[in-house]
Amino acid sequence: MVTTLSAAVYGMATAPTVAPERSNQVTRKTYPNYKVIVLNDDFNTFQHVAECLIKYIPDMTSDRAWDLTNQVHFEGQAIVWVGPQETAELYHQQLRRAGLTMAPLEAA
Repeated sequence: MVTTLSAAVYGMATAPTVAPERSNQVTRKTYPNYKVIVLNDDFNTFQHVAECLIKYIPDMTSDRAWDLTNQVHFEGQAIVWVGPQETAELYHQQLRRAGLTMAPLEAA
């Protein structure tokens, strides 16, 4: 006995499959920025915090450093710099080694 099976039994399509067109357009994703955050503590003086910010954060003015130092004291923390991860790691490490209390790096 010979049985003829239709294309449907084997799951074969009766119409040709059309592959979607490939796009030559490249989608670029930017790397996230990271926040360098100084935390308040009971042992660093205002003077030391401000001096560290001026020393290690590029283009930090004295006025801005003192504003951030006051923010650290009165609000418990301040974001002192935002930018690419590698640079944020450097500033974070420098400030930590100078004795400042630092929050972990955080994506912005």
